[in-house]
Amino acid sequence: MAAALTTAGVATAVQPPDSKAATSTRGYQQGDLRRDTAALQALGITGVQARVTTASGRDLVATSGVAVAGTARPVPRNGYFRMASTAKAVMATLVLELADESKLSLNDTVDHWLPGVVEGNGNDGEKITVRQLLQNTSGLHDDLPGFDTPREYYRHRYDTYTPQQIVARSMKHPPDFRPGTGWSYSNTGYVILGMIVEKATGRPWQEKIESRILKPLGMTHTYLAGAAPTLRRPHARGYQVFAAGERTDVTEQIVPDLGSYVSTTADVNRFFQGLLGGELLPEARLAEMRETVPVDKQLAAIWPGGRYGLGLVNRPLTCGGRYWSHQGGEAGYITLNGATDDGSRTATISMTTSFNDPAKTLRQQKAASDLVDRTLCNTADHRSG
Repeated sequence: MAAALTTAGVATAVQPPDSKAATSTRGYQQGDLRRDTAALQALGITGVQARVTTASGRDLVATSGVAVAGTARPVPRNGYFRMASTAKAVMATLVLELADESKLSLNDTVDHWLPGVVEGNGNDGEKITVRQLLQNTSGLHDDLPGFDTPREYYRHRYDTYTPQQIVARSMKHPPDFRPGTGWSYSNTGYVILGMIVEKATGRPWQEKIESRILKPLGMTHTYLAGAAPTLRRPHARGYQVFAAGERTDVTEQIVPDLGSYVSTTADVNRFFQGLLGGELLPEARLAEMRETVPVDKQLAAIWPGGRYGLGLVNRPLTCGGRYWSHQGGEAGYITLNGATDDGSRTATISMTTSFNDPAKTLRQQKAASDLVDRTLCNTADHRSG
């Protein structure tokens, strides 16, 4: 489903006991990244690619595993992947740009722009604000189509959904809580944000993302796949390991709305570098984006100590300070990322396997999170968030 944050795959610390001290003194280097991507792949992930962009502008890049299961084809170093919920940070940036230009307000209600769209079963668009949609404090319940078995995947992989249909699925359920009184991850909220952007600007939201964010930052390898079920080349194929243990190639499918954005590790790093470096938002708006609240128990399990801003996740670093990110998971692709407070050092990992097994998911998430932590901590040019 579009822009869904999967909880499949988290990562465990995978470096030898004495290697953290070693990298702390000499900085995180190419060999460290090769070792860490290989350790991720050893968790049962088909393919891994990772990129660290340093403050000097130098990139460290490493891959592990294979691009296609059962072959020796290497994972491309510059391969495309579905960025999924990482695109939420992009949408949030667009909304804050529009707010700064008074084209909309973060205090506007949903009904102000979309009267009657959010109603029924206790849902009330008069009580939900744009800010709450951005921060996942709206209470809107997610009811997203997905695949629990290979059979479901093959039957429904080309299904399409309009934004209105996605919102209508949510309206069949009562809200998870009264707006502003809790936190729960809501893809539906970000679908509604796209609808509001179109009302406020009179243009499709993807056009505004292209002209205001992707082009100014030179993100030439980021695009909205839309109704295309495949990715541009080169790319590794994405796999899902279902509950019964079947590893299924799920690369080919139509992913609706925001979740169909495709990118590369270089472009994702460039986005966080540009956003946190002040290239997209005035200082006051960026500070507003970084005002955070605690996440719920489910997300706290994979984001220990994590807090959610306006489309940005804030997580602690083991070396002190914090970093900014927004991970994503869609159609067999899991991506984790992180950037220091000023965006001077960034890291992005793309993995081509998701698991329906919660324990395997947690191991994958923890290992990848530990990799990001090491890349941001163990460096001479580290600036903490």
